[in-house]
Amino acid sequence: MERAKIFHEETTEEGTLFSVTIIELKNALMALLSEGEEGLGALAVSMPPQRLEISRQPISSTLLGERHITIARIIAERLAALTNKIALVSVFIRTASEAKAGRIFMKLLEEALKKRSGSL
Repeated sequence: MERAKIFHEETTEEGTLFSVTIIELKNALMALLSEGEEGLGALAVSMPPQRLEISRQPISSTLLGERHITIARIIAERLAALTNKIALVSVFIRTASEAKAGRIFMKLLEEALKKRSGSL
């Protein structure tokens, strides 16, 4: 029986903490992306493309929130495509711009996914 795996990365940019926590299950990833104190934010889910549909982008939907839904969907789709798993993503941003936070979160996700690859 496979157990859930947890990966965490964080960095400080201009005095503000940004963190990424990934919980990996057999068929899915849950990513909690936060600026400052961890919290639940805009929530998006994405399904990976089917194996026979090589050119199709992952399907995604917003589940919760109004602010930062665009970056939540973009990151969920990216995770689903990279891992071929269902991706559930929460983006909690207090003051940073969506563009700035998105760049930082993607960098942290890449670092966390490298650890994930090394642990398999």
